Amino acid sequence: MKKKLPTRGRTFVGTVVSNKMQRTVTVQWVRKRYMNKYERYELRRTKVKAHNPDTIDAKMGDRVKIMETRPISKTKHFIVIEVLK
Repeated sequence: MKKKLPTRGRTFVGTVVSNKMQRTVTVQWVRKRYMNKYERYELRRTKVKAHNPDTIDAKMGDRVKIMETRPISKTKHFIVIEVLK
């Protein structure tokens, strides 16, 4: 049995937009940013890669909760901790 990766830091909720890699998913969420010049908010997207353990196995379109962890690879610093329905 494999050891679970230790988590720490920030937690985010987003949508899986790609699961074409092995044990990796791309998670995206929308955030609002205030623009002083126009006195309005604009929508911005954040995309990160997250480790997708075999026990969770998130699919494309799933809403997931991800949490920060130690660097797993050059671009992966998050792990999927649960799939939200």
